[in-house]
Amino acid sequence: MTGLPPQDPAGHATREPSDSWPPAYWAFHDMYHRPYLEYAHVQFGDEEAAHDLVDGVFVYIGTMWRQVSRRENVGSYAWKLLKNWVASDLMLQGRDPAAAETLAFERAIAAATGPILDAFRDQFRQQYAYEVQITELEDSIRMSAAMARLPERQFDVMVLRYALAFDTKLTARVMGVTEATVRSTARTAKRRLAGELGLAMDEDVNDEE
Repeated sequence: MTGLPPQDPAGHATREPSDSWPPAYWAFHDMYHRPYLEYAHVQFGDEEAAHDLVDGVFVYIGTMWRQVSRRENVGSYAWKLLKNWVASDLMLQGRDPAAAETLAFERAIAAATGPILDAFRDQFRQQYAYEVQITELEDSIRMSAAMARLPERQFDVMVLRYALAFDTKLTARVMGVTEATVRSTARTAKRRLAGELGLAMDEDVNDEE
């Protein structure tokens, strides 16, 4: 994988954070560190591993801040960097992603499946006129398989919104996209997942959260 900072034999970044890095970097760090850490924790299931990886990502961003800050969308670039590092570390551990292009990791899928099923249950009870067997929504195996087949952006939105319970504004900030993009992507993903479960979603579903 290209674009990585110098690493020691254990695969960790060799540099330490520097107080000389500009205030803009530290503002970026303060804004994104917690969401990145929570996302990495979902993926690894290990708090120490998540801390090591996220710290390495921010050391790299700090070291390269002059170049990084010139990018049109720093948030989007950093989000992709984080996901690439997560994927690389998982593969080094012999934990192959379900699909490289979607980064659909088993742990993230498992973390998101329950809350998504709960959300579907509430929506179909309250918003849809036709009869639905609630037991169909209990099928977590089918939901997990459907999650693994989502396109990358849809998968990311569902993990951030449901596994981590981020609201629309924070999800958009973390991914470096607009809130409208998050809402439309969530609607598309939920319709796709509902379709996988044999359900039909109302076109007027409100994803404003």
